Amino acid sequence: MADQSTAPRKAAIYLRISQDREMDDLAIDRQREKCEDLARFRQWEVVETYVDQSKSATDRTKVRPAYDRMVSDYQAGAFTAIICYDLDRLTRQPRQLEDWIEAAEWRGLALVTANGDADLTTDGERMYARIKAAVARAEMERKGQRQRDAQRQRAHQGRAPKGMRPLGYAVNGDVAEDEATTVRAIYAAFTRPEHPESLRSLARALSGAQEVAGIAPRPKHSHVVSVERADARKAEGKEPRPIELDGPWSPSTILGILRNPRYAGLSTYTPKVAQPDGGRRRSWKAQILRDDAGEPIRGQWEAIVDDETWWAAQTILDDSRRITNTSGSTKRKHLGSGLYRCGVVVEADGAVCGKRVTGGPRGYRCAGHIVRSGAAIDDNVTNRIAERLSEPDALRKQMQAEHGPATRGIAAAISEHRARILRAQRDYDDGVIEGRDLKRNRDAAEARIAELEAEQLTVGRAGRLTPVLGTDDPASAFREGSLDLRRQVIDTLATVTLYPQPRGRRGFDPASVEIDFGEEPDLAEGRSEHHAELRDDLRGPQPLEGKLLT
Repeated sequence: MADQSTAPRKAAIYLRISQDREMDDLAIDRQREKCEDLARFRQWEVVETYVDQSKSATDRTKVRPAYDRMVSDYQAGAFTAIICYDLDRLTRQPRQLEDWIEAAEWRGLALVTANGDADLTTDGERMYARIKAAVARAEMERKGQRQRDAQRQRAHQGRAPKGMRPLGYAVNGDVAEDEATTVRAIYAAFTRPEHPESLRSLARALSGAQEVAGIAPRPKHSHVVSVERADARKAEGKEPRPIELDGPWSPSTILGILRNPRYAGLSTYTPKVAQPDGGRRRSWKAQILRDDAGEPIRGQWEAIVDDETWWAAQTILDDSRRITNTSGSTKRKHLGSGLYRCGVVVEADGAVCGKRVTGGPRGYRCAGHIVRSGAAIDDNVTNRIAERLSEPDALRKQMQAEHGPATRGIAAAISEHRARILRAQRDYDDGVIEGRDLKRNRDAAEARIAELEAEQLTVGRAGRLTPVLGTDDPASAFREGSLDLRRQVIDTLATVTLYPQPRGRRGFDPASVEIDFGEEPDLAEGRSEHHAELRDDLRGPQPLEGKLLT
């Protein structure tokens, strides 16, 4: 058996570069060569080389996958020594350095650098490493502050921010008219009073999966920018970087376009410790720079949309009523999309799928389980909910009790405060009040709205169903209500479960749609035996026949 005292140490090499602009690995290779030479000199066995390319060690929030893997491997006993080119290649965080110093002191870790500036095997070298890490940290903080000061000065001067160009603007800040046309169409479709488009439908239109007036499909913007950058590098005689693949547009990208104040010609700056006013959804407005009089600072670039259009989009995005049901779904075009549930039994012990179905141009589906046409299902659900609303029973009384004078008063107060914000905005636009007055009015109104909405949630889920439950004829009000209102009513009153249409039967079978109002034992006991038969017949996923059933 080999003598453990004379056996060579098992060592790991850690290599890192903050930003490899040329993406040629030359800087990493230089580090690797020096570290491997040191390993041979010390007669250590290199068991693993960990490489983090274009990864910063200054920001503790940044993930370094190779570093994290190395820490895990060390804790598992894979090696007892670490070699890196320089101490700041390993870490620029004093807290992380202390972890390694503790490992050197108490667990015998040997940590050395190829440039000879650190060796944690002695107390003097550990003291030097601490001093060096503190000095490096201080220098990075000074550098970061200089960069932030320059960015803030640039923003106050109204100069275009640096970084990836947004859709609609060229690298030099000029308007790219072809893309700008798309940006204007996105704002117009999202803010139009009648039948506004959702974030999802706009993303699908840009991806070519759905038709929206005024919006033509186009490649994903990040793909276009990566192609431009690759072409620019080729023109400079450099090796192009990998090009991001084209693909479908994301609703989050559309949200970013609608939130970006740059399209309205407003200058922005994001402090390092920025606290958005009201959460992430309103953070763009918190970043708009204002002068001493409270007026927004205008950028030196051409606006693509006017202020009114941009602020109208913010009002829509900030409106909590865009949430149309308790699942958190945003505005939809189908009555049961994200609302109805799949009732297919997928396990031998009787477990039901239970996932919310998705809506499409031809109906509803749950992947691998259900494909159903939608019109007959929606008609059936609408009729049965309307019938339920017509019955003067305990459920109706309970919902009306929840929707008493207190709830109506809260809703009225919220509407009044929203109107106050709009009035202040109009007064500001007309020059009647200054920016500071607008901010004071808006902040006070939004704070009160937040309090009222929290109170509204404690009153009951029926708090927003005034247009139905507060009328003399709830059934008719439900039938004539908007899609959003009908979805809210259904989501509040019942759980709708879809089963596949029984094979061999033509026409819509009402028993394939189960509506559970949830509070009455007799409803469950009186369900059609047909439902039980359906569930018995649906043990496991059912093959789909490639066509929609009625």
